[in-house]
Amino acid sequence: MLLKLENPKILSEVINIISDLVLEVRLKVDREGLNIMAIDPANVAMILFRLPSSAFSELEVDTPEVLGVSLDSLKAVLRRVKSGSILTITKQENELKLQIQDKIKREFNLALIEIEGEEKDIPNLSFTAKVEMTSLDFAEAIEDCTVVADSCSFISAPDKFQIKAKGSLNSFSSEFSSDELNLEAEESTSKYSLEYLQKMVKATKLTDKIKINFGNDYPLRLDFNTPIVELSFILAPRVETED
Repeated sequence: MLLKLENPKILSEVINIISDLVLEVRLKVDREGLNIMAIDPANVAMILFRLPSSAFSELEVDTPEVLGVSLDSLKAVLRRVKSGSILTITKQENELKLQIQDKIKREFNLALIEIEGEEKDIPNLSFTAKVEMTSLDFAEAIEDCTVVADSCSFISAPDKFQIKAKGSLNSFSSEFSSDELNLEAEESTSKYSLEYLQKMVKATKLTDKIKINFGNDYPLRLDFNTPIVELSFILAPRVETED
């Protein structure tokens, strides 16, 4: 197995984002590229990441590999990548070798780990609200919500999309008309944890546009896609129960 990235900064940024949600992952490597599917320890969020073969200047995989890695360790190594660095990843027995080539050649060896638990399937979801908007506007609305509450509601209608938050004393509301975004929606409302959303919106640095999909008291899917990166999050709704 050999993977070579001429621009490893993008991998470094994605791993840094994912590491806020999960501690360890299975890296799946085959001739199509590199994939991660992981679920956070609380079983609330799912992360889907794909770096296709076209992102690599070299990709040699005889048979598909599944590599268990600590994200803290991987993130620490990828932080050493600079602009203009070339990253080469190979596997040797029970180690992952990461070679960074710039002015000098540096080599890190990370122990591969066993990850407990069975891998779950990606859920087949059918959404009643589909929104595409600028990443910056979405990130700003989420940050505004955190000022007043620890959860927020996504509300859609055929002609508008709203993000609202209400705390014990204060509230916040933002409204986007169909002129400001691409909207295909029925009337839908669902509430989500801002703790998770704050971590997910860090991916807005990857792309100018975000796709938002949800329904009534239904999981949320956020897609941050670029020509060379596919990063998605699925977040369970927060359902309020009365005593």
